[in-house]
Amino acid sequence: MTLNANNASPSKAHSNTPRTGQQYSIRYGDYSAVITELGATLRRLDFRHKNIVVPFDDNEVVPCCNGYVLVPYPNRLEDGAYDFDGEHYQLPIDEASRQTALHGDGYRHMWVLESLTESSVTLSWRVPGIIGYPFDVIVTVTYALGAEGLTMTTVAYNNDTKPAPWAFGIHPWLSNGSQATDPDDIEAANALCKLTLPCDSHVTASPDRLLPTGVEPVEGSVYDLRGNPSLEGRPFDDAWTSPIRDHDGNTTAVFTRPDGLQISLTGDDTINAWQVCTATGFPEGHHPSGVAVEPMTAYANALRSGKNLVSIEAGASYGTTIHYQARQY
Repeated sequence: MTLNANNASPSKAHSNTPRTGQQYSIRYGDYSAVITELGATLRRLDFRHKNIVVPFDDNEVVPCCNGYVLVPYPNRLEDGAYDFDGEHYQLPIDEASRQTALHGDGYRHMWVLESLTESSVTLSWRVPGIIGYPFDVIVTVTYALGAEGLTMTTVAYNNDTKPAPWAFGIHPWLSNGSQATDPDDIEAANALCKLTLPCDSHVTASPDRLLPTGVEPVEGSVYDLRGNPSLEGRPFDDAWTSPIRDHDGNTTAVFTRPDGLQISLTGDDTINAWQVCTATGFPEGHHPSGVAVEPMTAYANALRSGKNLVSIEAGASYGTTIHYQARQY
């Protein structure tokens, strides 16, 4: 039988590659991680064989944005539309029920391997020529493990001749330490966890579209997570801002599990907001066994509102560093 281009079978090597692409495994001391070719996604991160983030299978559709790198913007964009530098742009609608574009475009693409060592990997992605974001930006992400955990460094280089709008975030689901799969059991396990989120303001949002409507002080409210409260009775899919910073300008969220594992997630001085999602009410199969704790340079609608949006000049770069660390108590 003769095969032509229309009925040719894929090569064995190609068909055996996981759907999330090549898997880049790194390790150092007590830590190990796996990063996928698809989206430069953090598929798993372990400390002493315990999950720091909720892992997923390398051959399945990525559930609930696990480990996404949110570029060139995080979270929701109202109607997928925005204006920048005197021009109007329209992005595809990803979330039909809320009529929003969601989490940028980087997670959809296979990234290019730039370097791989035993303890680090660097991947890059050049934004393709798309109508809704026609800016020639090259994004490089490096994951590096060391004795103190995982450092993720993301750099956006504007390869264009005009300024480019930019915002960044990540979407890790921090594992609650259980193996629960039933949504009720997952939420019960989440309720036993504690979360410190050092922010003075909560971002109010429309209940139907989860788009920002303003900010309010957290003092005296369920949104005050500065004192390390438990997550019992705190169902969230919310953003916080006005981060409290240390002397280096960093801001750190701390997630503590009932098994004594404490996970610190630190963002540098470019991190201006956090999103927390407990997945409360999510159906089985779409409810990760943990809590999404997401550092962002800007919260939802930044391309449209301009709030904390960065304009990267032609030939310039903009970088953000995130650090994961685990301790067992």
